Amino acid sequence: CSPGLLLLTSFLLHVEDSHASPTRLVCDNRLIHKYIVEAKDMEKRMGQCQALPTLSCPAVLPSVDISLQQWKSKSNETKRQEILCDLALVVGAVVEAQGHVTQECGARQLNQLYQHANFFFLLLQTFSWEVGSQEPGCSPRTMEQTHVPSIFLTYRKLVQGKLRFFFYDLAKDLCK
Repeated sequence: CSPGLLLLTSFLLHVEDSHASPTRLVCDNRLIHKYIVEAKDMEKRMGQCQALPTLSCPAVLPSVDISLQQWKSKSNETKRQEILCDLALVVGAVVEAQGHVTQECGARQLNQLYQHANFFFLLLQTFSWEVGSQEPGCSPRTMEQTHVPSIFLTYRKLVQGKLRFFFYDLAKDLCK
């Protein structure tokens, strides 16, 4: 398995935060619904690609299922850090899969997924509340998958679940 993936993931997790606040995405809930639909479409299109290889090195993906009760008890900063960790793993898995998927259909879908996941990764870095307090490093629950479509499933569940609830929570504070 690629040591470059570990390097990329650790780099992504340590990029400096800036302190902007992109409220439009949070306050206009039509946007998150648009991203959920896009995630479902990407997953569906990937399922239509023929002859996808099994990954020789399993992709490490976050376990993105949540308990709403546990989720509500976390601070926004903790939620943000958790989603950043999950997105870093998804982006790393996409990069790893891109090295194995050579046919055009799958490669195109992986490229699109990379752009979407990286967009949210970079966006969430611009949110910051507790200046100076650094959350402990990433230690998300993970699973290993050798099937490329499982990366798309994980991303869709992340956007539909944690990310949507996070934006919903932010909107209560930012969009009065």
